[in-house]
Amino acid sequence: MSLVLQRIEETREALVAALAERNWEAIGQLDLACRSCMEDILSEAPEDEAALRENLQELLGVYRQLLEVTTGERQAIVDEMSQIHQAQNAAKVYHLFG
Repeated sequence: MSLVLQRIEETREALVAALAERNWEAIGQLDLACRSCMEDILSEAPEDEAALRENLQELLGVYRQLLEVTTGERQAIVDEMSQIHQAQNAAKVYHLFG
């Protein structure tokens, strides 16, 4: 296995672990590592195109999961902020008439 393929696999596994822990800081750093891997892939001819394709498809799957989780997390934050806003408005009304 080439060094680039190994880096992709290690980075993918680390992304999966960080996603399971919801470690957003680690995910950001690993995303940068993935970008570096992509630059390396583009700069050299692949030794094994089939293995490269398989690794990249698995990495794409992890990014799809990441997008699903972040979308859900973002929606949860929006819902929570909406509830806070409603509670603040209710408190204002209570103080106004209380």
